[in-house]
Amino acid sequence: MNVTIIGLGLIGGSIAIELRKAGFASKIVGVDKDPASGETALLIGLVDELASLQDSIERADLIIVAIPVDAARLEIPIILDAIMEHAVVVDMGSTKHGLAKVVSGHEKRSNLVLSHPIAGTENTGPSAAVEGLFLNKVAIICGKEMSSDIALKLVEGLYETLGMRVIYMDSKEHDLHIAYVSHLSHISSFTLGKTVLEIEKNEKNIFDLAGSGFESTVRLAKSSSSMWAPILEQNSEVISVALGTYIDNLKEFKSLIDSKDKEGLTRLMDQANDVRRVLDGIE
Repeated sequence: MNVTIIGLGLIGGSIAIELRKAGFASKIVGVDKDPASGETALLIGLVDELASLQDSIERADLIIVAIPVDAARLEIPIILDAIMEHAVVVDMGSTKHGLAKVVSGHEKRSNLVLSHPIAGTENTGPSAAVEGLFLNKVAIICGKEMSSDIALKLVEGLYETLGMRVIYMDSKEHDLHIAYVSHLSHISSFTLGKTVLEIEKNEKNIFDLAGSGFESTVRLAKSSSSMWAPILEQNSEVISVALGTYIDNLKEFKSLIDSKDKEGLTRLMDQANDVRRVLDGIE
Protein backbone atom coordinates (compact mmCIF):
# COMPACT_ATOMS: atom_id res chain seq x y z
CA MET A 1 0.00 0.00 0.00
CA ASN A 2 1.30 3.45 -0.94
CA VAL A 3 0.78 5.89 1.92
CA THR A 4 1.16 9.64 1.69
CA ILE A 5 1.56 11.64 4.88
CA ILE A 6 0.88 15.36 4.55
CA GLY A 7 2.48 17.15 7.47
CA LEU A 8 5.65 15.58 8.87
CA GLY A 9 5.53 16.86 12.42
CA LEU A 10 4.88 15.05 15.69
CA ILE A 11 1.67 13.29 14.62
CA GLY A 12 2.54 12.59 10.99
CA GLY A 13 6.07 11.51 11.86
CA SER A 14 4.98 9.26 14.73
CA ILE A 15 2.42 7.59 12.49
CA ALA A 16 5.16 6.96 9.93
CA ILE A 17 7.29 5.24 12.57
CA GLU A 18 4.49 2.84 13.49
CA LEU A 19 3.43 2.11 9.91
CA ARG A 20 7.00 1.29 8.92
CA LYS A 21 7.51 -0.91 11.97
CA ALA A 22 4.30 -2.84 11.29
CA GLY A 23 4.84 -3.19 7.54
CA PHE A 24 1.51 -1.45 6.97
CA ALA A 25 2.84 0.51 3.98
CA SER A 26 4.99 -0.60 1.07
CA LYS A 27 6.06 3.01 0.55
CA ILE A 28 5.64 6.16 2.65
CA VAL A 29 5.71 9.43 0.73
CA GLY A 30 6.04 12.67 2.67
CA VAL A 31 4.69 16.14 1.94
CA ASP A 32 5.52 19.22 3.99
CA LYS A 33 5.35 22.91 3.15
CA ASP A 34 8.58 23.48 5.11
CA PRO A 35 11.49 22.12 3.02
CA ALA A 36 13.68 21.79 6.11
CA SER A 37 11.09 19.61 7.86
CA GLY A 38 10.75 17.45 4.78
CA GLU A 39 14.49 16.96 4.47
CA THR A 40 14.76 16.11 8.16
CA ALA A 41 11.96 13.54 7.86
CA LEU A 42 13.72 11.96 4.90
CA LEU A 43 17.12 12.01 6.61
CA ILE A 44 15.91 10.29 9.78
CA GLY A 45 13.97 7.69 7.82
CA LEU A 46 10.38 8.69 8.56
CA VAL A 47 9.53 8.68 4.84
CA ASP A 48 10.91 6.95 1.78
CA GLU A 49 10.68 10.00 -0.44
CA LEU A 50 9.38 13.55 -0.64
CA ALA A 51 6.95 14.73 -3.28
CA SER A 52 4.68 17.62 -4.19
CA LEU A 53 1.12 17.51 -2.93
CA GLN A 54 -0.31 16.82 -6.37
CA ASP A 55 2.18 14.10 -7.29
CA SER A 56 1.91 12.33 -3.95
CA ILE A 57 -1.87 12.08 -3.84
CA GLU A 58 -2.27 10.98 -7.46
CA ARG A 59 -0.51 7.69 -6.66
CA ALA A 60 -1.52 7.13 -3.03
CA ASP A 61 -3.86 4.47 -1.67
CA LEU A 62 -4.10 6.21 1.72
CA ILE A 63 -3.55 9.91 2.37
CA ILE A 64 -3.02 10.94 6.00
CA VAL A 65 -3.54 14.66 6.60
CA ALA A 66 -1.67 15.83 9.72
CA ILE A 67 -1.53 19.60 9.26
CA PRO A 68 -3.03 22.54 11.21
CA VAL A 69 -6.82 22.56 11.14
CA ASP A 70 -7.14 25.79 9.16
CA ALA A 71 -4.88 24.41 6.43
CA ALA A 72 -6.75 21.08 6.45
CA ARG A 73 -10.05 22.84 5.85
CA LEU A 74 -8.58 24.41 2.71
CA GLU A 75 -6.53 21.46 1.45
CA ILE A 76 -8.81 18.47 1.96
CA PRO A 77 -11.35 19.45 -0.73
CA ILE A 78 -8.41 19.91 -3.14
CA ILE A 79 -7.02 16.51 -2.13
CA LEU A 80 -10.39 14.84 -2.69
CA ASP A 81 -10.53 16.38 -6.17
CA ALA A 82 -7.23 14.73 -7.14
CA ILE A 83 -7.30 11.28 -5.52
CA MET A 84 -7.72 7.98 -7.34
CA GLU A 85 -11.22 6.49 -7.15
CA HIS A 86 -10.21 3.85 -4.59
CA ALA A 87 -8.02 6.09 -2.41
CA VAL A 88 -8.90 6.94 1.18
CA VAL A 89 -8.20 10.23 2.94
CA VAL A 90 -8.08 10.57 6.74
CA ASP A 91 -7.47 13.75 8.71
CA MET A 92 -5.95 14.01 12.18
CA GLY A 93 -7.16 17.44 13.33
CA SER A 94 -8.66 18.27 16.71
CA THR A 95 -11.64 20.23 15.40
CA LYS A 96 -14.19 18.47 13.25
CA HIS A 97 -17.54 20.23 12.75
CA GLY A 98 -16.28 23.02 10.50
CA LEU A 99 -14.43 20.57 8.27
CA ALA A 100 -17.45 18.28 8.17
CA LYS A 101 -19.54 21.13 6.79
CA VAL A 102 -16.90 22.11 4.21
CA VAL A 103 -16.71 18.61 2.70
CA SER A 104 -20.35 17.58 3.13
CA GLY A 105 -21.29 18.09 -0.50
CA HIS A 106 -18.12 16.80 -2.13
CA GLU A 107 -18.66 14.00 -4.64
CA LYS A 108 -15.87 11.97 -3.01
CA ARG A 109 -16.99 12.60 0.56
CA SER A 110 -17.31 8.84 1.11
CA ASN A 111 -13.55 8.48 0.48
CA LEU A 112 -12.86 10.67 3.53
CA VAL A 113 -12.79 9.65 7.18
CA LEU A 114 -12.80 12.45 9.76
CA SER A 115 -10.77 11.39 12.78
CA HIS A 116 -8.84 12.64 15.77
CA PRO A 117 -6.21 10.54 17.56
CA ILE A 118 -6.07 11.74 21.17
CA ALA A 119 -2.31 11.73 21.57
CA GLY A 120 0.55 14.17 21.47
CA THR A 121 3.27 16.04 23.30
CA GLU A 122 4.26 19.69 23.51
CA ASN A 123 7.03 19.14 20.96
CA THR A 124 6.83 19.83 17.24
CA GLY A 125 8.56 18.95 13.98
CA PRO A 126 9.74 15.63 12.53
CA SER A 127 12.44 15.25 15.18
CA ALA A 128 9.68 15.16 17.81
CA ALA A 129 8.23 11.96 16.31
CA VAL A 130 8.35 9.06 18.76
CA GLU A 131 7.57 5.38 18.82
CA GLY A 132 4.57 4.35 20.92
CA LEU A 133 2.91 7.78 20.96
CA PHE A 134 -0.52 6.32 20.21
CA LEU A 135 -0.35 3.07 22.15
CA ASN A 136 -3.49 2.45 24.28
CA LYS A 137 -4.88 5.90 23.47
CA VAL A 138 -8.29 6.72 22.00
CA ALA A 139 -8.98 7.68 18.39
CA ILE A 140 -12.28 9.36 17.54
CA ILE A 141 -13.96 8.85 14.17
CA CYS A 142 -16.65 11.42 13.39
CA GLY A 143 -19.64 11.01 11.11
CA LYS A 144 -18.77 7.43 10.18
CA GLU A 145 -22.04 7.09 8.25
CA MET A 146 -20.66 9.58 5.70
CA SER A 147 -17.65 7.35 4.92
CA SER A 148 -17.73 4.23 2.76
CA ASP A 149 -17.35 0.85 4.43
CA ILE A 150 -14.03 0.39 2.62
CA ALA A 151 -12.67 3.74 3.83
CA LEU A 152 -13.89 3.13 7.36
CA LYS A 153 -12.36 -0.34 7.53
CA LEU A 154 -9.00 0.92 6.28
CA VAL A 155 -8.85 3.74 8.84
CA GLU A 156 -9.95 1.43 11.64
CA GLY A 157 -7.11 -0.86 10.58
CA LEU A 158 -4.73 2.10 10.65
CA TYR A 159 -5.67 2.87 14.24
CA GLU A 160 -5.46 -0.79 15.21
CA THR A 161 -1.90 -0.77 13.85
CA LEU A 162 -1.17 2.30 15.99
CA GLY A 163 -2.48 0.44 19.05
CA MET A 164 -5.44 2.75 19.56
CA ARG A 165 -9.04 2.16 20.68
CA VAL A 166 -11.59 3.66 18.29
CA ILE A 167 -14.78 5.40 19.39
CA TYR A 168 -17.40 7.15 17.26
CA MET A 169 -18.99 10.58 17.61
CA ASP A 170 -20.91 13.20 15.74
CA SER A 171 -18.56 16.04 14.68
CA LYS A 172 -20.43 18.65 16.73
CA GLU A 173 -20.39 16.40 19.80
CA HIS A 174 -16.65 15.88 19.30
CA ASP A 175 -15.91 19.60 19.28
CA LEU A 176 -18.00 20.13 22.42
CA HIS A 177 -16.27 17.43 24.47
CA ILE A 178 -12.76 18.11 23.21
CA ALA A 179 -13.11 21.80 24.13
CA TYR A 180 -13.38 20.82 27.80
CA VAL A 181 -10.85 18.00 28.01
CA SER A 182 -8.16 19.29 25.65
CA HIS A 183 -8.59 22.83 24.39
CA LEU A 184 -9.34 24.27 27.83
CA SER A 185 -6.28 22.50 29.26
CA HIS A 186 -4.05 24.20 26.71
CA ILE A 187 -5.58 27.63 27.37
CA SER A 188 -5.03 27.12 31.10
CA SER A 189 -1.39 26.18 30.52
CA PHE A 190 -0.74 29.08 28.14
CA THR A 191 -2.30 31.46 30.66
CA LEU A 192 -0.29 30.10 33.57
CA GLY A 193 2.95 30.40 31.62
CA LYS A 194 2.14 33.98 30.61
CA THR A 195 1.09 34.93 34.14
CA VAL A 196 4.25 33.58 35.77
CA LEU A 197 6.48 35.29 33.20
CA GLU A 198 4.70 38.60 33.81
CA ILE A 199 4.83 38.42 37.61
CA GLU A 200 8.15 36.66 38.20
CA LYS A 201 10.67 38.80 36.37
CA ASN A 202 13.63 36.86 37.72
CA GLU A 203 13.81 33.91 35.35
CA LYS A 204 16.39 32.19 37.52
CA ASN A 205 13.82 31.98 40.32
CA ILE A 206 11.40 30.25 37.97
CA PHE A 207 14.09 27.75 37.01
CA ASP A 208 15.25 27.16 40.60
CA LEU A 209 11.88 27.05 42.32
CA ALA A 210 9.60 25.41 39.77
CA GLY A 211 8.59 22.00 41.10
CA SER A 212 7.12 19.07 39.27
CA GLY A 213 3.61 20.46 39.76
CA PHE A 214 4.41 23.68 37.93
CA GLU A 215 6.36 21.87 35.24
CA SER A 216 3.56 19.40 34.48
CA THR A 217 0.88 22.10 34.55
CA VAL A 218 2.72 24.53 32.29
CA ARG A 219 4.11 21.87 29.93
CA LEU A 220 1.41 22.46 27.34
CA ALA A 221 2.38 26.14 27.13
CA LYS A 222 5.34 24.97 25.06
CA SER A 223 2.92 23.80 22.35
CA SER A 224 3.04 25.36 18.90
CA SER A 225 1.06 28.59 18.62
CA SER A 226 0.77 28.14 14.85
CA MET A 227 -1.08 24.88 15.47
CA TRP A 228 -3.19 26.00 18.42
CA ALA A 229 -4.38 29.43 17.27
CA PRO A 230 -6.38 27.88 14.37
CA ILE A 231 -7.82 25.23 16.71
CA LEU A 232 -9.05 27.86 19.17
CA GLU A 233 -10.41 30.02 16.34
CA GLN A 234 -12.30 27.15 14.70
CA ASN A 235 -13.88 25.94 17.95
CA SER A 236 -14.31 29.41 19.41
CA GLU A 237 -18.01 29.25 20.33
CA VAL A 238 -17.76 26.05 22.35
CA ILE A 239 -14.42 27.06 23.89
CA SER A 240 -15.88 30.41 24.93
CA VAL A 241 -18.60 28.64 26.94
CA ALA A 242 -16.03 26.30 28.52
CA LEU A 243 -13.75 29.22 29.30
CA GLY A 244 -16.62 31.14 30.88
CA THR A 245 -17.28 28.27 33.30
CA TYR A 246 -13.56 28.02 34.04
CA ILE A 247 -13.32 31.76 34.77
CA ASP A 248 -16.34 31.53 37.10
CA ASN A 249 -14.56 28.80 39.06
CA LEU A 250 -11.37 30.88 39.23
CA LYS A 251 -13.39 33.80 40.57
CA GLU A 252 -14.89 31.54 43.24
CA PHE A 253 -11.40 30.38 44.23
CA LYS A 254 -10.21 33.99 44.43
CA SER A 255 -13.20 35.02 46.53
CA LEU A 256 -12.60 32.20 49.02
CA ILE A 257 -8.89 33.02 49.19
CA ASP A 258 -9.56 36.74 49.68
CA SER A 259 -11.94 35.96 52.54
CA LYS A 260 -9.51 33.37 54.02
CA ASP A 261 -12.35 30.84 53.98
CA LYS A 262 -10.48 27.63 54.71
CA GLU A 263 -13.64 25.52 54.92
CA GLY A 264 -14.89 26.86 51.60
CA LEU A 265 -11.54 26.19 49.93
CA THR A 266 -11.50 22.66 51.32
CA ARG A 267 -15.00 22.06 50.00
CA LEU A 268 -14.12 23.39 46.57
CA MET A 269 -10.96 21.30 46.30
CA ASP A 270 -12.77 18.18 47.55
CA GLN A 271 -15.27 18.68 44.73
CA ALA A 272 -12.40 18.93 42.25
CA ASN A 273 -10.77 15.82 43.72
CA ASP A 274 -13.65 13.80 42.31
CA VAL A 275 -11.87 13.93 38.96
CA ARG A 276 -9.53 11.31 40.43
CA ARG A 277 -12.40 8.81 40.34
CA VAL A 278 -12.93 9.46 36.63
CA LEU A 279 -9.27 9.37 35.69
CA ASP A 280 -8.57 6.26 37.75
CA GLY A 281 -11.07 4.49 35.52
CA ILE A 282 -8.96 5.19 32.45
CA GLU A 283 -6.63 2.30 31.70
